[in-house]
Amino acid sequence: MTVFERIKKLANDQGKGVSKVATDLGFSENLFYRWKTSEPKARDLEKVADYFGVSVDYLLGRTESPARTEGGLSEQEQDLLMRFRRGSKNLSDEEKAIYERQAMNLFDYINKTMKDLDEKNKPK
Repeated sequence: MTVFERIKKLANDQGKGVSKVATDLGFSENLFYRWKTSEPKARDLEKVADYFGVSVDYLLGRTESPARTEGGLSEQEQDLLMRFRRGSKNLSDEEKAIYERQAMNLFDYINKTMKDLDEKNKPK
């Protein structure tokens, strides 16, 4: 799957067209179509990855997992974080910071709870 095809799939998953995503990001409506025959700039790919909450490696086809690798989080936690990020799309920068902090606090709580359960269930 090409970069364009991945962006188109991600956009479709959110009920948007690629032109809408491009304008949301401040790009020209046709930028993604031009990527069919040219190489995207790294900073543009990064913006797209942030917009969808996926890794640049996923956009480039280097991995089939769209999840980012976030500070030692498990794959499930990465998936949850990606879902939280999608939920924060229309928030202000300040609200996004609060939202992400709360998500990380939730992950910390989940990790602690799971470790506590592991300790409790260890054979004696």
